[in-house]
Amino acid sequence: MDSIKDLFKRYYTKKLDKDKTVFDLFSWKKVDVFLKDHKTGKVLVDMKDLEFPEHYSQTACDIIASKYFRKAGIPNETGYENSMKAVAHRMVNFWVEALKDEGIIKTDEESSIFYDECIYGLLNQMYAPNSPQWFNTGLAQSYNIKGSKQSNYYFDEEESKVVESADNYSRTQASACFILSIEDKLLGPHSISEQYVTETKLFKGGSGTGTNFSSIRAKGEKLSGGGASSGLMSFLKGLDRNAGAIKSGGTTRRAAKMVCLDVDHPEIIEFITWKAKEENKVRSLGKMGYDIDIDGEAYETVSGQNSNNSIRFSDYFMEKVDNLSKDQDSTIELKGRVDPKLNKLKKVSEIWEAFNSSAWQCADPAPQFSDTFNAWHTCPAGEDGILNAPYNKINSTNPCGEYAFLDDSSCNLASINIYRFYDINTNKFDLDGYLHIIGLTQLILEASIHWGQYPTEDIARKTYMFRPTGLGISNIASLFMVMGYPYDSKESRTLASSLIGILTGYSYYISSLISKDIGPFEKFEINKPYMMRVIRNHAKAAGVDSNLLSEQDINIEFSDNFEDLNYTPLKVNHGILEKEGLKSIGFTLKNCWIKALDLGYKFGYRNAQVSVIAPTGTISFAMDCGATSIEPFFSHIVYKKLSGGGFLTIINPVITTALKKLGYTKEQIEDILDYVVQKETVTENGYTYEKILDGKIEGAPHLMDEHLPIFDTSNRCGSGERYIAPMGHVMMVSCITPLISGAVSKTVNLPKTATIEDFKNVILSSWKLGVKGIALYRDSSKASQPLNTSLADNADSKLENLTYKQLLEKTKELQKGIKYSRRDKPVGIRRGTTHPAQIDDVKIYTTVNRRENGEISEIYITTDREGTIITGLLNSLSKSISVMLQYHVPPQDIARMLKGQKYEPYGFVQKHPYIKYVTSISDLISKVIDIELGDFSRCQVKPENYDEDNLSSNFGTAADMSKTSENGFKTKKIDGERLYGFTCSNCASTRMVRNGTCMVCLDCGSTTGCS
Repeated sequence: MDSIKDLFKRYYTKKLDKDKTVFDLFSWKKVDVFLKDHKTGKVLVDMKDLEFPEHYSQTACDIIASKYFRKAGIPNETGYENSMKAVAHRMVNFWVEALKDEGIIKTDEESSIFYDECIYGLLNQMYAPNSPQWFNTGLAQSYNIKGSKQSNYYFDEEESKVVESADNYSRTQASACFILSIEDKLLGPHSISEQYVTETKLFKGGSGTGTNFSSIRAKGEKLSGGGASSGLMSFLKGLDRNAGAIKSGGTTRRAAKMVCLDVDHPEIIEFITWKAKEENKVRSLGKMGYDIDIDGEAYETVSGQNSNNSIRFSDYFMEKVDNLSKDQDSTIELKGRVDPKLNKLKKVSEIWEAFNSSAWQCADPAPQFSDTFNAWHTCPAGEDGILNAPYNKINSTNPCGEYAFLDDSSCNLASINIYRFYDINTNKFDLDGYLHIIGLTQLILEASIHWGQYPTEDIARKTYMFRPTGLGISNIASLFMVMGYPYDSKESRTLASSLIGILTGYSYYISSLISKDIGPFEKFEINKPYMMRVIRNHAKAAGVDSNLLSEQDINIEFSDNFEDLNYTPLKVNHGILEKEGLKSIGFTLKNCWIKALDLGYKFGYRNAQVSVIAPTGTISFAMDCGATSIEPFFSHIVYKKLSGGGFLTIINPVITTALKKLGYTKEQIEDILDYVVQKETVTENGYTYEKILDGKIEGAPHLMDEHLPIFDTSNRCGSGERYIAPMGHVMMVSCITPLISGAVSKTVNLPKTATIEDFKNVILSSWKLGVKGIALYRDSSKASQPLNTSLADNADSKLENLTYKQLLEKTKELQKGIKYSRRDKPVGIRRGTTHPAQIDDVKIYTTVNRRENGEISEIYITTDREGTIITGLLNSLSKSISVMLQYHVPPQDIARMLKGQKYEPYGFVQKHPYIKYVTSISDLISKVIDIELGDFSRCQVKPENYDEDNLSSNFGTAADMSKTSENGFKTKKIDGERLYGFTCSNCASTRMVRNGTCMVCLDCGSTTGCS
């Protein structure tokens, strides 16, 4: 392909007859869509006779109709959009007209081809734009719905300036992701007060925003008019309240907001511990009877709950962290923003400990590695050519963490359903079709910029000047499984990085062809040296070297070493591609980057960025993806919604396909599926469905052990023990990162038993492996109730929240299924062990007594604080635990309930040989019980020759971690729930699952993110 016009070819619509339209290539059906609030029973959506392609699931129909069909002002008999044909037409027709106006589409034939191919790909669920496109695009052109002025702006090329849009819908607000700047002033452009207005605009439209607040002076810094600043945290709390108010003001999802802070800000410790302290308040309010659901009274009372918080760590800081074993006293300087009197030295270890402890407690904040982000920055000269000026750096990301670029910029996203290009009958991946859809979607995103509009003048100008786009993928876990690759394997990582590398390389190639035709982005020339360095590094990660360039007579400056990086990125392993029979993918990957390099040097690029890996929550459901984004499967069980209401419980259909490809017979497959899907019919939350009794695949008849890793999921299934280890997720991100423009939205899930040290190891290794940013989530780290993959609520009771009467009731509940039905009180003299410990200045003595047969029969907890409240509480706790033990409640169950609880006193422990840190006396007792059972896994000090078999054994140095992951991590059982989530703010469903750094509702598709 030598010109952009070559992209306008019929690939999927070759057989389209002249007397038919592209819609005739699909069979159509009529469906009803009915959704109700799970708590109140209120009907949310009730739409009849809606038209969809026959292959769409009921869930996809529900989500598209409820979320994306225009509900008012449509000139038909219903007054609302009632066909997927209409929605597809209004969006694609807008893109066609925009590209014609921009001069990219030049003929009627090109218009017709582009229209038909885009319609086909959209209806065939091969790609989908982000949610704002579905909401806004084409309403004026198709229905004459224009709306009033909403203070939106665009850059007028004829007038060469930013102007206000005449109405709300003639142009589209297609961007989901925004990064805003803020200056240290109360009033005026980019001020704190203007931040309220701009964020409100974005939240109202369903978009998300991210800001680095490091410019705001700290508490106590002097003011120009005299006096002292109230500090950063006071303003963050106010903005947090504003975000909460917009959420509760009628939108269908929570406000999406990223708050970043540089590690050298004077209020860094207060910011780090902010949400952890607020989480403790929620727990305390829960004890007092307040609702601790995420939308309940308790969370509404505290601050900091409406944002994702991130710390921007520099390489300088992380190098000191890496060296802490040699220099525990190393420091960094915290710098006043305007007042050097506030400058002070802070121990690196103190910041690092506070950060990991807070993340362990409540999943916030997350790390962002600022120097790694900026090493891949294509436009560090910004608009004015001043290299690496603070305002020209990458300072923040969007809420989910995938879009990273200049302040006051935006990005519109789209994702490709990668699984749709794999033919399960021929075992071939359709590379030509994949490239074709990549080209079409990049044109779609470019069209959306050309006829786009934006909430501020600065964003309108910068989006025009740099034109970043964000194409990504979804459903890659389905591809891995049917190809027989475990998610945590070298083969899966190689395939993922290759396909995503093709997406980015070919997108830049398309961008260079557009640039050849109508010119590069406005600020390309002043950023060209830096952008070409980044493109060269991408190409090297893809496997391009100087020999390949010389073979094709391409004469450009090209060193085979990575340039200006302080680490060595992971390269695509072409040897694995050849071994797996995927040599054509490797060839295409290299060829895309060679073309992107060659034409980029000659003609520049139309877009400063082209790719991200977004969570793709709602749009993944619209495309009927088995898994979202680059995430592994959540579980093997799928609750398929029926058109008449209720659910049908089925096994993930990709498993059946994978088993066939692995050579299992029809009878063997039926036996395996029957083993996984053992179920009973239940009615919960107003729905009748067949509930899976277990859902694990381990132990299934005929299934060979060597095939088990292929079916590993992000969490353990039922009573199974397998799951994808945390470093499996980190390694996936690290291999993809060098081959995308932006970053990867990804959360690493860790079990309840994960320690603060585990967090440290994962984060430090992520930095060493070149990950730009990542989030960590530990089971049970939120006070809101945990959720299973079933449709029912599942409350995990905490001993600290129970009365004595409730403890006895809990005893009876735990008795169920146990053969003992009576209490066996110990008599006579019994032997025991006393564990001394001191927390702060409180001495605790825990005595564990046993029966003659060795069973633990009593636990007594005493303290040196005679006559105090704590003594009475410990006596009550001792009696409660002892009664439970005498009813033969397994001690490990009691330890599980006690572990991780936090209340004072807590912290470092003296006088005990193995336990050195606890979060409460309850946590101390749980560790003592573990020790008595021979489990030292949660102890900071282990006995000599103790062979631990827990999560932390998977972690060592970064090099060790990388090596271990390459060979495949051990799997282990996670106690407790598979995933923690919240009630959906749209439909009150409890079926929320993690999706990147956000969450998504499995019923209505609402996300807590911005895509």
